[in-house]
Amino acid sequence: MITEQRMSADGSLPSLGLLVDKASHLVQMIAVPPLVQLVLRVALAVPFWRSGILKWGGFLKLNATAVTLFTDEFMLHLPGGPYHYPAPAVMAFLSGCGEIMFPILLVLGLGTRFAALGLLFMTVIVELTVPDGWPVHITWAAMALGIMAYGPGRLSLDHLIGRAPARQP
Repeated sequence: MITEQRMSADGSLPSLGLLVDKASHLVQMIAVPPLVQLVLRVALAVPFWRSGILKWGGFLKLNATAVTLFTDEFMLHLPGGPYHYPAPAVMAFLSGCGEIMFPILLVLGLGTRFAALGLLFMTVIVELTVPDGWPVHITWAAMALGIMAYGPGRLSLDHLIGRAPARQP
């Protein structure tokens, strides 16, 4: 049984290489770098924002749960440890600030590479706190590194104000 297939101009069937090239071109049209960079920024911002928003009870006022987590629950898993966090109220405040500010900067694309560096650093701290979460943490690290390497893209305030030349892979 012969199925109906598109033929090239000379009447022969298209080569596999030509089909692969066409499919590749279609994929490249969908995954344009500015869109990919925007999606990476938003994808990295979301989990940190969601965690950060839970730490606040009002403007610059941490809720009791946030401080309790850093005082009693969270531990740094370092050699010879685990160890309690030093200055848990300060750590909770800094964590809460970073988890709100860095995602906002990422979504806006403002100071993007530095915001991604901040979230990469926070990811390392989270990994030291929850070592079993490495499958998620490595994803966050990869996104942060991608943003740091390739910048915010054209759909960003950094690009608009000319601070980040677009560097594409």
